[in-house]
Amino acid sequence: MIKGGCERLEHYERLDKYHIHEKLLEFVNKNVLEPHEINDFWEGVESLLERFIPVNQTLLEQRKTFERLLQEWYSRQDEVNPIEYETFLTSIGYIEPVVEDFNIDVLNVDREIAHQAGPQLVVPLDNARYALNAANARWGSLYDALYGTDMIDETDGMEKGRAYNPVRGNEVIRLAKQFLDDTFPLPSGSHKEVTRYVVRDDVAYAVIGDDEHSFADDSFVGYTGEPNELKTLMLQHNALHVELQFDREHPIGKIDPAGLMDIELESALSAIVDCEDSVAAVCAEDKVHLYRNWLGLMDGTLEASFQKNGKRLSRRLNEDKRLIGKGGAEVVLPGRALLFIRNVGHLMTTDLILDAAGREVPEGIVDAIFTSLIASRHLHRRLNSREGSIYIVKPKMHGSEEVAFTNDLFDAVEDLLDLPRHTLKVGVMDEERRTSLNLKNCIAQVKERVVFINTGFLDRTGDEIHSSMTLGPMRRKGEMKTSPWLAAYERLNVSTGLESGFHHQAQIGKGMWAMPDRMRDMMREKMAHVRSGATTAWVPSPTAATLHAMHYHQLDAFDVQRELIKQPHSKHERQQLLDIPLATRIYSQDEINEELENNLQGLLGYVVRWVEQGVGCSKVPDIHHIGLMEDRATLRISSQHVANWLNHGICSAEQVEVTLYRMARVVDEQNESDPNYQPMTPNVDQSIAYQAAHELVFHGLKQPNGYTEPILHRRRREFMKRQTVEFNLKGGTSS
Repeated sequence: MIKGGCERLEHYERLDKYHIHEKLLEFVNKNVLEPHEINDFWEGVESLLERFIPVNQTLLEQRKTFERLLQEWYSRQDEVNPIEYETFLTSIGYIEPVVEDFNIDVLNVDREIAHQAGPQLVVPLDNARYALNAANARWGSLYDALYGTDMIDETDGMEKGRAYNPVRGNEVIRLAKQFLDDTFPLPSGSHKEVTRYVVRDDVAYAVIGDDEHSFADDSFVGYTGEPNELKTLMLQHNALHVELQFDREHPIGKIDPAGLMDIELESALSAIVDCEDSVAAVCAEDKVHLYRNWLGLMDGTLEASFQKNGKRLSRRLNEDKRLIGKGGAEVVLPGRALLFIRNVGHLMTTDLILDAAGREVPEGIVDAIFTSLIASRHLHRRLNSREGSIYIVKPKMHGSEEVAFTNDLFDAVEDLLDLPRHTLKVGVMDEERRTSLNLKNCIAQVKERVVFINTGFLDRTGDEIHSSMTLGPMRRKGEMKTSPWLAAYERLNVSTGLESGFHHQAQIGKGMWAMPDRMRDMMREKMAHVRSGATTAWVPSPTAATLHAMHYHQLDAFDVQRELIKQPHSKHERQQLLDIPLATRIYSQDEINEELENNLQGLLGYVVRWVEQGVGCSKVPDIHHIGLMEDRATLRISSQHVANWLNHGICSAEQVEVTLYRMARVVDEQNESDPNYQPMTPNVDQSIAYQAAHELVFHGLKQPNGYTEPILHRRRREFMKRQTVEFNLKGGTSS
């Protein structure tokens, strides 16, 4: 019997001690390995599993021990004394002795990480079209980004409409020329007045009337076309590139004095293609599909075909940009974002491989092996990393022992694949409480391979709630954002990274802007991420990447870091990090109802697509019908928040039941135009998605660290099994 699996043992091939799923075996042996490598590789895989599975299990048991010790301590407290609390956490090893000062020392890091600051996309790997869009978002049209979003009001004749609106277009051009004036100011005059751009003696000039005005010496990169009749002019500012595109026959270029038809901004410098929170990969076929798409990204063969406006379109990876640079030398700029791949954490298991007893093996170990294997086969072509590195983001690690485990695992994978030491680079996601409290120690464990740390409000808050679940009721989610611990968390992440030598060595990142339809708000608020000293921040779309790129022209993130390095480190911030976000007042019944509706509607809207459509990340309308980009992190905070309030009597079980059903009706109405959607109401007992949402809330206290994956995976498999049975009953055949 395969415990928890979604396949029968006959679909596996026994090696020595492990059973390998036939889908994985076929994919790897036929598409990745050379025939002479097969036996040695699989022997190495078995050896690696034998070594690391027991350690993985020990670390998970340690998480349970810490949870138990925390809740036992809370049960003995009438109120939390901050000094006693810190002393207790230190005594049990939850807070670790801080390591001596050090600087990271990482070799072969691409300039997108070490020397450029700009937006970062996160994209589900199961959707080839989305993955290609993200990779190709290295460059984005500023004209399109302004025209197609709420950056421009739809008033005073500037409505979008179905056809091109020249009034709106003129406003786009005005804003774009203002961007040029701000970013590449001319010695005299404005880009609005320019009638021609030319290149002479390795200097770019803007022609206004009879006068030529030179650009700053360091801004010119290259051009295409002829020096006096440019097709494109490439400029740079704050290490980011801006391409002016000319065509006097183009509808836009025809009406522009300089023939300027568009401005392309270097936008998403990097993108994280995701095997984790934004995908619903619950069985072998799902996982092999992810690996196949990753192979296509690494070898450049991935393509996606789709229908748009009645036309069949095809998409593949963009080519690099080739220009004539100074002295006539060829300049090559990357046409694609630098790709990271996010593996899963240490918790979940996969049926790709079973041990001798038929038990699934840790998914994080399997991801490390096979995502590295796939990327390693094409390192020599430099299609992704020009420095020959493989970039892996590792999420949901708790404390430095778990990070050390990842480092040891990566060492072993490098040995298995015969890669030079530290070819595998790691991004450490600072999204769990023990990692935040011990971040310097975590970085120290991977100081020769770390290239990325970041913060994430949703997962981090979910762990904050679960860690102190039994202590008392938590404040409302909106109030969490002004909690002392959260501000300390954001500051400490940056200051710890800089203290560890991240400046011009590694990325410091900030979290996602979740509202893709509210770009004006994003442009107002996300500048704070650059001011914080972060060199990258997550955005929900290629369009958002193009707009957010403007922030990095307005302010040099590396200059901000240089100033922050001079500032003394606050000794009180760890104490602030330990400030538990308990409710500070009694909430009215209206406030309780509003919070429950917000949590449960968002939870249901996400779960129903995950469980019944296999969609791990999508734009889900909230209770006010505002589209939010949701992944599992949103689900974690919402389910844990309701579970906490239930546990402390802020709301009753009956109240949650009634609200859950009412919100299910709202979600059904929001999805009624989707032909593939199956309503949850009125027969909620028959809706696996509804039952999954119910379980996430009412069994939230029991979930390991508040994670939603165990319930989601089990319920998704249950739904897939039901679909197979119904298909067979209708006379179909199952593979």
